[in-house]
Amino acid sequence: MTSPAPSAPTGPIAQALAGLTTQAKASLTSGADFWTTRAIPTAGIGSIAFSDGPHGLRKQGDDADHLGLAASIPATCFPPAVALGSSFDPELARRVGAALGTEALLADVAVVLGPGINIKRSPLCGRNFEYFSEDPLLTGAVAAGMVEGIQSCGVGASLKHFAVNNQESDRLRISAEVDERPLREIYLRGFERVVQQARPWTVMCSYNRINGVLASENPWLLTQVLREEWGFDGLVVSDWGAVRDRVAALAAGLNLQMPGGSGEPNAQVEAAVESGDLSPAVLDAAAERIVELVRRAETGRAEAQQGGAGTAGTEPAGVGLAETAASAPRTLDVAAHHAIAREAAGRGIVLLRNEPAPRAGAPTEAEALAGPAAPLLPLDPQRSVAVIGEFARTPRFQGGGSSHINPTRVDSALDALREALGERVAFAPGFAFNGGGDGNGHGGGGEAGVALREEAAALAAACDTAVVFLGLTDNEESEGYDRGHIHLPAHQLADLDAVLDANPRTVVVLSNGSVVALPFAHRAPAIVEAWLLGQAGGSATADVLLGAVNPSGRLAETIPLRLEDTPAFGNFPGELGRVRYGEGVFVGYRWYDKREWEVAYPFGHGLSYTAFAYGQPTARVCESGDIAVTVTVENRGERDGREVVQVYAHLGDSIVARPPRELRAFASVEIPAGQAREVEFMVRAADLAYWDERVGRFVVEPGTYRLDVGASSRDIRGSVDVAVAGEAVRPPLSMESTVAEVREHPVAGPLLAGLAGRLGAGEEGSQTALAMLGSIPIGRLPGFTGFGVERADVERLIATGNAEAVGDAGASGDAGAGVDAGESSSAIEHDKHDS
Repeated sequence: MTSPAPSAPTGPIAQALAGLTTQAKASLTSGADFWTTRAIPTAGIGSIAFSDGPHGLRKQGDDADHLGLAASIPATCFPPAVALGSSFDPELARRVGAALGTEALLADVAVVLGPGINIKRSPLCGRNFEYFSEDPLLTGAVAAGMVEGIQSCGVGASLKHFAVNNQESDRLRISAEVDERPLREIYLRGFERVVQQARPWTVMCSYNRINGVLASENPWLLTQVLREEWGFDGLVVSDWGAVRDRVAALAAGLNLQMPGGSGEPNAQVEAAVESGDLSPAVLDAAAERIVELVRRAETGRAEAQQGGAGTAGTEPAGVGLAETAASAPRTLDVAAHHAIAREAAGRGIVLLRNEPAPRAGAPTEAEALAGPAAPLLPLDPQRSVAVIGEFARTPRFQGGGSSHINPTRVDSALDALREALGERVAFAPGFAFNGGGDGNGHGGGGEAGVALREEAAALAAACDTAVVFLGLTDNEESEGYDRGHIHLPAHQLADLDAVLDANPRTVVVLSNGSVVALPFAHRAPAIVEAWLLGQAGGSATADVLLGAVNPSGRLAETIPLRLEDTPAFGNFPGELGRVRYGEGVFVGYRWYDKREWEVAYPFGHGLSYTAFAYGQPTARVCESGDIAVTVTVENRGERDGREVVQVYAHLGDSIVARPPRELRAFASVEIPAGQAREVEFMVRAADLAYWDERVGRFVVEPGTYRLDVGASSRDIRGSVDVAVAGEAVRPPLSMESTVAEVREHPVAGPLLAGLAGRLGAGEEGSQTALAMLGSIPIGRLPGFTGFGVERADVERLIATGNAEAVGDAGASGDAGAGVDAGESSSAIEHDKHDS
């Protein structure tokens, strides 16, 4: 498509641009170097700096790169998105974002490159640790919180990678071949939510092609969807090295190419304007947005230093800090930010399994109070613990590549457990990361590997409980390449088998950036998914193991039994430059639940050290068409806890294929022991919509929706039905409309029945004939001799049907018309969550 030329800039920015030559304007559309924009001091245009995120600041000096190889300044490494997404808590993400924005402000960084919000289409994607979820609503809600937090400091966020960047294999050239419905419902919906709710300063376009067109040269994506449909008013920046043709990219809606340094593309832009191949208005608009970003950053910094702060509608940064952005901090409060990182890490840990395990000998006092069937976790502080696995001593807390942070400090789980339990903790590495084993750096084979395994088993046998730390090393998942399987290293699994043989009271703690197969799930009584948790992850893991923190993380992605069961299997990573998204909208749990396939652990799953009971949910439809869902949740245990309550929706008799349930709202709710809370969610009517390719927009389909409330996509605690009027979509009839489509039309259908009467087969025979002809375009009926149907007959039928439908074409029912909930619900004034 050809986009309309942007309007000319006005106001102070127009004055700054007025005296610039085409050459000068062209120079603004690329960076000055690897990280900064180009300044034009004579026009009063300054330069600003970008820095990698998304879970910490990776500001570099003169030695710059985009692979995480060169050094960067010390910064807090907060939990990567894989863990933060598992918190199911946008407010927590906002606090992390505010701390990150504060660090950017201190480091004179204007824009943080993050968060990354691409959907986890396959567990093989090497960069999944940087992404939040397989679900677009969860992704968008948590990411919006993070963007709001960053920008509350007067620092911009860069929402990335726009769009459909779901693999690392051939990522600069691959074409993602995806139909428009999954594109809109799954891969763009999270971006839409963040753009409209959090208003990021910048959006970063991805490397890949979408249906054959590079994202950087895609006017449909960068102009029609992003700006015209969603109302984005910020700057579009390229991913580093994503631009092939700057002239084509500018025409498509890109504003800034990064990195900069080469003058050749600038000269090409200048020549294109002079030749008429590029509209001067397009170049003016790009230059204007760059100057707007610079001014926005300068204003944000000044307001933060003066005690103002940041983005409209948000409070100043600095939640939980000794000094806030409002007081213009001059130095980083390392301890305060480390504390935020520790809290966020603890909230992202998912307790997958926690069963009782036999023990020899007399019970301790704590065990006697808990009863004979007490789960293995939390650990009894009076018992000895064998800590096994090099990950406990040498934590892997972040992924490799452009997000690699130089942390201010790093906690290990081993140190934290020793600090809490003292001499009751013993350690054996079990395996080595480098050398001392099979010669390939895994430390799992040969005499040395066998010796490490035997040492670990002996230690486990000598202690009351064993805690085994397993995971993936930096080389096994990273930006730049995808995984080939979802298995843990064989030598680690062999170590675990040996430990379980020696002591069945074994806890498994996992360190991984994307899901792994769990062949031991039936055997290990307790499994803790600890992801990559950032620099404070070791202490946070100990907090959960010891019960200082009651686990509340939930799976933001399904853990499958086998790679072969996953939605993209057979269509990942593609071939010959193309990857087909053949699973359509059935991504993640949508796929497994539709097929009723067994999984290791479902989306949304996560256990607690307490027990929650749900009341019967109720629902009411608001005047806006949004649906308020209320449920009472009671903490029936003896520990305070946090429950992640989830609301899923389904329309059974839909005209399009839908999964059994789709996440439509959620809330992380803290409930003291023995108390109950009423929780109200707002299910947005827009979130019930499907993308109708016939009319090219989202449509809320009328019907009775089932709202399931529960603790995971497969742990439903209660349901309520809601009647939604929605919108009846009737595309205009044409000669290509099928007989079946015409037959279902309220006006043309009866007329078609009259035509069918000419077949002379009686009413029943006519209806049978119409059913048999259902898939034939009606315009081809005159070609079948013996039917007695002329082309003029069909044309009149179509014209009459369309004329009669004109009055109804734009009519849509109020999504709030009618509710069948069994009982009406009352408005709840507390615990309202619009997720």
